[in-house]
Amino acid sequence: LSVPYVAAEREADAQLYGFLEERLAGVDDIRTNGGGAYVMRRYFERAREILVRGRAASMMNILIWSMAIGVFALGYALVLALGAYLFSRREATLGTVFLFFQYTQMLRQPLEQLTEQLRDFQRASASIGRIEELRHIATTMVDGYGAPISAGALAVGFEKVVFGYGEHEPVLKQVSFELAPGKVLGLLGRTGSGKTTLTRLLFRLYDPQSGTIRLNDVDLRSAHLAEVRQRVGIVTQDVQLFNASVRDNLSFFDRSISDARIQAVLETIGLWNWCQSLPGGLDSELAPGGGGVSAGEAQLLAFARVFLHDPGLVILDEASSRLDPATERLIERAVEQLLRGRTAIIIAHRLPTVQRADEIMILEEGHIREYGLRESLANDPASRFAELLQTGMEEVLV
Repeated sequence: LSVPYVAAEREADAQLYGFLEERLAGVDDIRTNGGGAYVMRRYFERAREILVRGRAASMMNILIWSMAIGVFALGYALVLALGAYLFSRREATLGTVFLFFQYTQMLRQPLEQLTEQLRDFQRASASIGRIEELRHIATTMVDGYGAPISAGALAVGFEKVVFGYGEHEPVLKQVSFELAPGKVLGLLGRTGSGKTTLTRLLFRLYDPQSGTIRLNDVDLRSAHLAEVRQRVGIVTQDVQLFNASVRDNLSFFDRSISDARIQAVLETIGLWNWCQSLPGGLDSELAPGGGGVSAGEAQLLAFARVFLHDPGLVILDEASSRLDPATERLIERAVEQLLRGRTAIIIAHRLPTVQRADEIMILEEGHIREYGLRESLANDPASRFAELLQTGMEEVLV
């Protein structure tokens, strides 16, 4: 009876706690931009929704309790009426009538317990129903049959790929290109042109609506998801660090990676001295959200993850843009080693980043505007890339 109302109350609870989590994560931005009043108003609206739905659920629970009380009241009245009738006809003594009433009273406690258990059961049923809704959400990603992807640098192929989020206009429209193993592709384009979407498709976080994506001539939909994501590595501007040890943050809890290998990687990127300065070394716990770790150190840790991952394709999403000049110089040497013997796609917004690319691709509104060798495009006055070099990429690609 009360299950729908309890389910609505649970949903309101979930919305409130989701709202709180999101706002607490962005509390600094909210304060500095004067959004406190708006957030508090939204909080009160969410809290009021819980009050309304909780009151409705409580009223339904009270209705069940009232029905039980009503049954007992009716039972007491019937027992007293029957006892009075039998006593008046001298067919029962006063003690017998009292026993009838007492027996009725003895039934009250177990029935009240059953009523309380019924209310608990209905609350549990509502919660289980929400869990079942989550369990029945089916992923659209179907794991492949296990076509093997060979080791080493990977060739990348897009053939007439079309992809869009939901029912919106496609983000990528008939994108086709081939990237040879060991080559570095500089991916340019304005915000919203489809650069990040293209790289996410390589992880098979999504499947294109049409077209084919291949790694070493293997259709991504034919390979196991785990193998695809093992063979592709990425470093982004936003690094997620966990409330775990330095070792676990680097290895992603993979115990097969030895400390010696982790040390070698940290020495390569210049973080070993920093690690040794921590109280517990590799066993030192990092604060939630990377608290206590600078943006540069977090970025370097992200590079270390990719080194340990040892992928055949590396994607760098302007990964050094948050680094100070000293830290950026420190990482340049590590990037050179990371790209050695691997294929790479670099999403770039600055000229120094583009200089390491062998080929350049410019996306505009989901289409490939221009694609070719970097040197050839740079020397062609009619090319879009040459225009960007002359006008300044930082001013145009925003």
